[in-house]
Amino acid sequence: MATTTQEPEDSDGPLARWTQGAIQNPERVYRALFYAAMVFFLVTTLFPFYWLAVLAVTPEGNLLAGSFLPTVNLFGVSGTFPLPVPKGFNPAAFVTVFEQVPFHLYMLNSFALAVTTTVIVLFVASLAGYVFGRLRFPGRALLMLGILAISYFPPAAFVIPLFQAFAGNEAITIPFTSIPLFTPPRLLNTPGSMVLPFSALFMPLSIFILTTFYGQIPDGLEDAARVEGTTRLGALFRVIMPLSAPGVATASVLTFIAVYNEYFFSSIMATSPEAAKWSPIVGGILSYQTQYTTQFNLMAAASIVGVLPVVILVIVAQERIVSGLTSGALKE
Repeated sequence: MATTTQEPEDSDGPLARWTQGAIQNPERVYRALFYAAMVFFLVTTLFPFYWLAVLAVTPEGNLLAGSFLPTVNLFGVSGTFPLPVPKGFNPAAFVTVFEQVPFHLYMLNSFALAVTTTVIVLFVASLAGYVFGRLRFPGRALLMLGILAISYFPPAAFVIPLFQAFAGNEAITIPFTSIPLFTPPRLLNTPGSMVLPFSALFMPLSIFILTTFYGQIPDGLEDAARVEGTTRLGALFRVIMPLSAPGVATASVLTFIAVYNEYFFSSIMATSPEAAKWSPIVGGILSYQTQYTTQFNLMAAASIVGVLPVVILVIVAQERIVSGLTSGALKE
């Protein structure tokens, strides 16, 4: 009579046992993946700030003296510590950044540029969001797709034509012809050479967010306002926008943060010493670098000081940002 033998479970390898346990308890896998993603995000996000802090508190004379990774001796075994540590402690760099150059003015310039761009983007995006979200017309989806496609173009693709246009040396011609249309004013080294590109680059995202929110407002509320004699523009600013406050706040905060932290156009459109009076934070940080010297500790301290307003803004408005991004995800 044939007999069957059953192998014991202990003969299975650790991978097979882990797979079996994952099938029986998938929550454990999800939890492990969550912690792994969280650790990876925290390391990749917070390490640059930690490195800036290490450079900022290290005395300038010790910056180039050896490695920032010290050698430790633990239980008779020597090895290299995996994280950089300061070679000394001198927090005076956070005061020197304001004494050597008027860094507070650079921060104020960035704040002014961010606020101006945010106001322009919100005004135009609100009008466009109302059209795309509340009105029905042929080609609406195709036009919306074209607007969103602009956000996929890298900013470097616009540098040369914008630089030539803002220089005001050549007339703008009809594409593929040599027929001149007009000669643009010289905007290079002025705030306009930054506000206009910022507004164009960050406009599509705001239009998309506001279109989603404006499209969810019931038509009856707008119709009631129209019956009372309000125009479409009045209904937009008196009814639609107040009811879409999470979306408006989300578009405002995201635009402000993006403009405040922008580096590419800020470092290209300000090419003369006269532009220093309105140059943003990037100009202030680069002012600690000359032709022959680079004060890394001051540049690191200025970077930390410059990013503090954005950190405070995110902490204060994080709930509004999350609610704004998630509230527009579903259409009721």
